[in-house]
Amino acid sequence: MIKAGIIGGTGYVAGELIRLLVNHPNVKIDFIYSHSQPGQSVASVHEDLFGFESLQFTDQVNLNVDVLFLCLGHGNSKKFLENHTFSPSTKVIDLSNDFRLEADANFLGKEYVYGLPELNKEKIANAGYIANPGCFATAIQLALLPLAKGGFLKNEVHINAITGSTGAGQSPSATTHFSWRNNNLSIYKAFSHQHLGEIGESLVSLQPDFDKALNFLPLRGDFTRGIFACVYTNCELSEEELSALYKSYYEDAPFTKISANGINLKQVVNTNFCLLQVQKIDGKVLIISVIDNLLKGASGQAIQNMNLMFGLNESTGLNLKASYF
Repeated sequence: MIKAGIIGGTGYVAGELIRLLVNHPNVKIDFIYSHSQPGQSVASVHEDLFGFESLQFTDQVNLNVDVLFLCLGHGNSKKFLENHTFSPSTKVIDLSNDFRLEADANFLGKEYVYGLPELNKEKIANAGYIANPGCFATAIQLALLPLAKGGFLKNEVHINAITGSTGAGQSPSATTHFSWRNNNLSIYKAFSHQHLGEIGESLVSLQPDFDKALNFLPLRGDFTRGIFACVYTNCELSEEELSALYKSYYEDAPFTKISANGINLKQVVNTNFCLLQVQKIDGKVLIISVIDNLLKGASGQAIQNMNLMFGLNESTGLNLKASYF
């Protein structure tokens, strides 16, 4: 069994990660670290984990676990690793943005591989350290990777994407509490979202001459979980050629599926799938990309990466099905 440790166990992402790990056939949770809740039952914070009352938060760390998941706020993973030296055999999967960019990928002599399986599957399988992608970045990259691989990104790219309130984390803020978010919609970080850097680096890794703008408008939605992204750019390919391109690129990707019909968010919520619809309209390619921000956009993808790192089937422990009701 793979012994897993979790650092930062009280947030939404950690809650999803724990839920997946307790049901994973090849994993045993060794510890769940929380500086604010040591000694408390995990189910007292993550109430959906009733029945697992024996799981408790701790302020003690086992430095010899097989895999370590870092579910800390951005900037805190580096600080934690500077103060805790884990076994050289411990594999690390970081879910913050601390190591996603090439400039940050080497830390304390360890090289972090960007953990998007549809881009870096072989590298992930041989890696000891993973930088898990951002949620918006996952949805948007999966919409664009086939075009970049074929060298077809020759114009500016326009992106409108809306995310649920869990994307902002568990700590309440002025734009996350119910009375503000309910029946509301707003744009934030227009053209300057922090995920643009990792998206750009991935596209250039496939299409080195890509130097056009990524015009990204992120929106806050009045729903709990999921990302619905609309991505479009001018493209010379026909719809038939685009369909063949996307199906070929994702042929061996168990969690990225192409739909010939209109798609919606509820098809993927509570699953690790990304669902794509590709259309050609008036000279433009329009790609709709939908994911669950907490699963394919975070914890589910982290499990996917862990499976690859330990030589397991990529889908192990991730057989999750959506429900409309």
